[in-house]
Amino acid sequence: MASSGQEPRSGSPGRAGTGTEAAAAADAAQLDTAEDFEVLEEEGEEDEDDLSELPPLEDVGRPPAPPRQDAEQGAGDAAGDPEEWLDVLGSGLLKKKTLVPGQGVDSRPQKGQDVTIRLKATLEDGTVVEEDPALTFTLGDCDVLQALDLCVQLLEMGETALIVSDAKYCYGAQGRSPDIPPNASLTLEVELLAARDAPDLELLSGKEKIQLANRKRERGNFFYQQADYVLAINSYDIALRIVGSSSKVDFSPDEEAELLDVKVKCLNNLAASQLKLDHFKAALKSCNQVLEHQPGNIKALFRKGKVLAQQGEYREAIPILKAALKLEPSNKTIHAELSKLVKKHADQRNVETEMYRKMLGNPSAASTSRKCKDKLPWSIPWKWLFGATAIALGGVALSVVIAARN
Repeated sequence: MASSGQEPRSGSPGRAGTGTEAAAAADAAQLDTAEDFEVLEEEGEEDEDDLSELPPLEDVGRPPAPPRQDAEQGAGDAAGDPEEWLDVLGSGLLKKKTLVPGQGVDSRPQKGQDVTIRLKATLEDGTVVEEDPALTFTLGDCDVLQALDLCVQLLEMGETALIVSDAKYCYGAQGRSPDIPPNASLTLEVELLAARDAPDLELLSGKEKIQLANRKRERGNFFYQQADYVLAINSYDIALRIVGSSSKVDFSPDEEAELLDVKVKCLNNLAASQLKLDHFKAALKSCNQVLEHQPGNIKALFRKGKVLAQQGEYREAIPILKAALKLEPSNKTIHAELSKLVKKHADQRNVETEMYRKMLGNPSAASTSRKCKDKLPWSIPWKWLFGATAIALGGVALSVVIAARN
């Protein structure tokens, strides 16, 4: 399990923490318009949904920033000798320079191992925004900033290096309020202290498995907040793999229930991320998995209805949203979504009816339709009339063929 023996620092780069209740409440308000409980918008409409009635992602909480420290001299100047810098990705956006050599290439850590590093992160002006003497994470699981995940695997044991990273591989366009501004590049001074194989999931206790799965889920929530839905999906998948792994240890009923709760939260958030990427088939599968365990899960019902609606399956989506609304009648978002779908379904039926009328050459004037209705004491179903017309046309075509042969 990726742990250094103490609780992760709330300010660790990219770590997702719980924070105070006030911070969590502020976060929920921030995520309201980003989380996928928004109403389906018509083209050209602005996104001004009132989502106060539904919670955001499961247990999302942005970690509070560490106290801002006095500006210090930066860890190094990236403008040194170009030959000393390794362009990690070949784009110039992520560079590494060795300060203290390590124990050789063979001592480099492998993906999947738990690594421990000493970290110091600074802004371009030298302001220190993070220091951690023993940050531990699973390499390759995106538990930390991408800059670290990509570069630490290039470090030798005992090596100290500078990593200069574009904001793209740190905190991106959103930054980390209040100490890391949007689109901020970071200089990371990193020393590789240890690397060991990750624990065997089959041997984890119930408590350890729950903690590890929750850590991956919270990391997925962090990526969701950053609008990086691909990495969010990756983290939720890892969490689900942990929850679903076989075990040689007996769990208590409470632990089993808590693991199921983590699984449901991950599946719900996975569906939210998949919806953001228009992966409708995958999102529908995630929703159905939630509903297998909790048929009355409002979030899963809402998202399933939304998936079907986005695919134009209004007839199937409407009863699902009605079921969600029955469970929570005061929910404004579901009310609004259901109203829009009913209208869209009615419009869809009107378009189909008009199409059939044109195919059959039916007069469009209302007065003509009314006269015909008055003259006929009974009405002919559209599909009967359509079938009769098709038979008549077929008969005419057959007569023409026979006449041509004669």
